[in-house]
Amino acid sequence: MSCKLNLDLNLVEKILVNFLKEEANKVGFTKVVLGLSGGIDSALVAYLAAKAFGSENVLGILMPYKSSSKESVEHAELVVKDLGIKSKVIEITPMVEPYFQMNPDMDGLRKGNRMARERMCILFDYSAKEKALVLGTSNKTEMLLGYSTQFGDAASAINAIGDLYKTQIWELSKHLGVPQALIDKKPSADLWEGQTDESELGFSYKLADEILFLLIDEREKKENIIKMGYPEEVVNKVIWKIKMSQYKRKLPLIAKVSTRTIGREFRYPRDWGV
Repeated sequence: MSCKLNLDLNLVEKILVNFLKEEANKVGFTKVVLGLSGGIDSALVAYLAAKAFGSENVLGILMPYKSSSKESVEHAELVVKDLGIKSKVIEITPMVEPYFQMNPDMDGLRKGNRMARERMCILFDYSAKEKALVLGTSNKTEMLLGYSTQFGDAASAINAIGDLYKTQIWELSKHLGVPQALIDKKPSADLWEGQTDESELGFSYKLADEILFLLIDEREKKENIIKMGYPEEVVNKVIWKIKMSQYKRKLPLIAKVSTRTIGREFRYPRDWGV
């Protein structure tokens, strides 16, 4: 990992725990809910949430599909056991399978999006049931590359890890004591057996993070990054993914007919919380 991507782990932990407390409390929430996939991102959010709200106020929901790996469920349960948080298992197969049967031409991407949105529907339903705020589990790398489902795993009320690159997620997870099995496993959306994030993206998270950091945080030009020795093909692909996924990082575009339109003139960072 590039030295510039290294974190002051104690400081970042304090910032994120306080962020969760303050943002939830100002809108009247003392409990939170999140989806536990068995992956490192949701595990890290669970550890931060337990510190912010206490284990008794955190609900982790496991939502496997019939093709989900047994390991994913086991790893999610490791997090639940280690933290002592509340948990619930909701099998989504009977919810999504009828739709898949109605549309036999669906490819893996469509099925994955459908499952991601079903899971988020469940989380927001439990948000209403438990009066618990939905926590996001998407990291900065995924968000910049568009490697997420709009209104699916990309949705949430607040997101504590959205400004952390994937390699920083691993670093902070080690610091907070996330089980080593989750840190060591290859990142995967678990859509089918053997599927991994990096094989789908076509490059490693380490390489992506270094390029993204230079592009976004350092505001380096493409030509300079390539001169530094980064593969031109990967740099171009990363830039293309950032551009093509911009719509996922914005509010829905609203047609302008009034003087002050949401997202245009009305976009003050004003805090309306109590």
